[in-house]
Amino acid sequence: MQSPPSLAIHRLEKGRLLPRQRSIVQEFPLRLVVNGRELATLVASPHRLNALTAGFLRLQGFISSLDDLECLGLCSEVGLAQVRIRGEIPGGLTPTLTSGCGTGIVFNLPEEAEGKKVPSRSYSDASLFALMAELARRAEQYREHGGIHSAAVGDGERLLLCAEDIGRHNTLDRIAGEALFKSIDLSGSLLVTSGRISTEMVAKAARLGIGLLASRTSPTDRAVELAERCGIVLVGYLRGDTMEVYTHADRLHLAPRTGKIPGVTGVILAGGESRRMGSDKSLLPLKGARFIDHVYRTLAPLFEEVVIVTNSPGLYDNIPCRKVPDIYYAQGSLAGIHSGLCHARTEKAFVVACDMPFVNPGVVRHLCGRAAGADVIIPVGERGPEPLHALYDKRCLPAMEELLDAGRRRIVGFFPQVEVAEVAPAELAPLDPQGLSFRNINTPQEYFALREAPLPQSAGLERRQERRADG
Repeated sequence: MQSPPSLAIHRLEKGRLLPRQRSIVQEFPLRLVVNGRELATLVASPHRLNALTAGFLRLQGFISSLDDLECLGLCSEVGLAQVRIRGEIPGGLTPTLTSGCGTGIVFNLPEEAEGKKVPSRSYSDASLFALMAELARRAEQYREHGGIHSAAVGDGERLLLCAEDIGRHNTLDRIAGEALFKSIDLSGSLLVTSGRISTEMVAKAARLGIGLLASRTSPTDRAVELAERCGIVLVGYLRGDTMEVYTHADRLHLAPRTGKIPGVTGVILAGGESRRMGSDKSLLPLKGARFIDHVYRTLAPLFEEVVIVTNSPGLYDNIPCRKVPDIYYAQGSLAGIHSGLCHARTEKAFVVACDMPFVNPGVVRHLCGRAAGADVIIPVGERGPEPLHALYDKRCLPAMEELLDAGRRRIVGFFPQVEVAEVAPAELAPLDPQGLSFRNINTPQEYFALREAPLPQSAGLERRQERRADG
């Protein structure tokens, strides 16, 4: 999408009007002439007008495939779309003003969607949160000026299409047009939007066969009624890790977030070398406890057993868990992962470094929930893959040992010999919006900066739970 124009404004700051530059959204009126008949004027954002035009015609029921679109010509200078479609435009059309921004128009009332039943399937809350997080990352125009809507559609595993426009109803038209041009079947997909969900939004989703419709804000009462009849899962106030489900809640499956994670051992790498820090990082104080205490208190409620890999077990006598030494002595983090995996009484081990005190329980559960079918489940953070915050299977041991026997220490060095599944940032963002899970320290400067950071809510919850259990 092209950059919006910049406007000179004045902003009131601390009792003074100061000159500033502000990006401002553009309105572009597009006259739509179909088969020689002027049908409507679409007020939209000035980009990808071919997709908007085709999607509008599709969702109004005038076309259903590219074969119905015989000719589409656009002139952006005069704001004109000349279209020829197969068949004729029905006579006596009565336009209905919608509740959307930009005064949307529909010719077919939402009630006509009542006879459409979308495919019945189940959806996971994790995939829904991930799709909304991905939409937020892509909504660059909104971050610049706050005056534009966005929408995205996904298949439960990845984002398929996204769109931005001044009108929330236009975003669905754009998605419908793009799907038409790219031959993407949206049946059974998930759609997330930044705007309010009204009846015309549900009707358009039903026409596309979309099975779940979600928004950061609220649906209207008639939208809820129509979604119920069409078999659409309707979700509102999807923010952070919360949501409100208005229809067909039985088809939304929640990932388990309580109890011990079966078949996995928690492994903490105590480290010890800490050359750049100049002292043992695991013993550094933070918010009333040592780094390693914070990590242990997060992992203990998650796993049946937690193991600390250390060659100095006396330093951690107060932590009630097994301490195991390196098998390949002083060979770095890879040797620590190897030892923890060897000593684990389960087939899998979740490994975390001692200098990651903001470990997030939700992220850990999500990674462990992805265990099936791969030898390594590794999240990707801002710096790339995070091997010291990952899940490993004992099937990795031969490849690790081959690397260590060759005197090589790089953790990812054995990855080509095993099956590795990366977990994208978008999948974890709803669970850790602040992105603190992988934050660690290597220098005194980083440590002092970390001490000033607030303790995440998840860590505070662990402290309260522990106090209640002790009391």
